Amino acid sequence: MSCPDRPGVVAAVSGLLAGKGCNITESQQFGDAAAERFFMRVQFSSPLPDTELRAAFAALAPELGMDFKLRDVSVKPRVLVMVSKFGHCLNDLLYRTRSGLLDIEIVAVVSNHPDLRPLTQSYGIDYHHLPVTPETKAKQEQEVLTLVGHYQADLVVLARYMQVLSEDLCAKLAGNVINIHHSFLPSFKGAKPYHQAHSRGVKLIGATAHYVTPDLDEGPIIEQEVARVNHTHSADDLAAIGRDVECQVLARAVRWHSEQRVLLDGHKTIVFPR
Repeated sequence: MSCPDRPGVVAAVSGLLAGKGCNITESQQFGDAAAERFFMRVQFSSPLPDTELRAAFAALAPELGMDFKLRDVSVKPRVLVMVSKFGHCLNDLLYRTRSGLLDIEIVAVVSNHPDLRPLTQSYGIDYHHLPVTPETKAKQEQEVLTLVGHYQADLVVLARYMQVLSEDLCAKLAGNVINIHHSFLPSFKGAKPYHQAHSRGVKLIGATAHYVTPDLDEGPIIEQEVARVNHTHSADDLAAIGRDVECQVLARAVRWHSEQRVLLDGHKTIVFPR
């Protein structure tokens, strides 16, 4: 939840939960002094049905000016993954999900190329090949939206999907699309960024996971990581290290989002990691 920062917010929320017989198991909060806004994440067990809890929070919300979201953590978020030809992030998400490291359900994979169909189907997951050209982009994105609805996906993950989403699609899926990219931007754009970085002798490489907005690669950042490199690493070494970092960063971002640990604060995020 979030609301204007003021005294008594924590007491009001915890008092409501205690009054309903709920037991708080985890609580984190942050006051953004610049925005004068308060953010809070509370995890609790409850003897009551969701409808009664939602009604109680809805009654409290006007008093605090509160925006809130209530989710049953026993229900796994349904995730649709989009990918092009690079399969490392998809492979990592599939493995982490099957092994229980990510508590999500990957319901389908969409790609503008057929290459990763065998990998996806080896996990028993539907694979949809939706080619895209500038002329067919609008039609292809409508098919993507249809699949999001068909699979009742809660989150779309761009696991190295090398296409720019239209402003219309970004708006329709706002706050529910996560992208991963190398952290060289805006320095090394276009093809072979790791080779470009190698030629410039970079000492740090990294990756950024963020929410997708119409502003290309400028959405609110969820997670970042870097790895130190030196002159002994080849361009291929940098690419391999970068792939590992991308997998780690994307997995953390997806996990934190799926656990409702990421709250939007304007153009940035408040993250309450476990």
